[in-house]
Amino acid sequence: MLLAAGVAGLVVAMTMMIWRAIVGPSQYDRMLAANSLGTKIVLLIAVIGYLSGRPAFLDIAIVYALINFVTTIALMKFFRYRTLSRPLGPEAKDG
Repeated sequence: MLLAAGVAGLVVAMTMMIWRAIVGPSQYDRMLAANSLGTKIVLLIAVIGYLSGRPAFLDIAIVYALINFVTTIALMKFFRYRTLSRPLGPEAKDG
């Protein structure tokens, strides 16, 4: 019963994050909502794996979390510089 309530809470949170990703006031708000949605999906995959008795789902969730993290960093860099080829670090000057 408690696990079902947790899954229902995840689904409600995911619905709100989808809404924020669609109507967010800025690109950064949309990106934050998409990243949070990815995190909730990782939790949902782990819970489904636990409920179905398949521990391999945890490995899938970890891989999805890594992909979510790398994609978020790449998109934030793209939104800021409008290219992915610009280097990060002290040699990258704003302006």
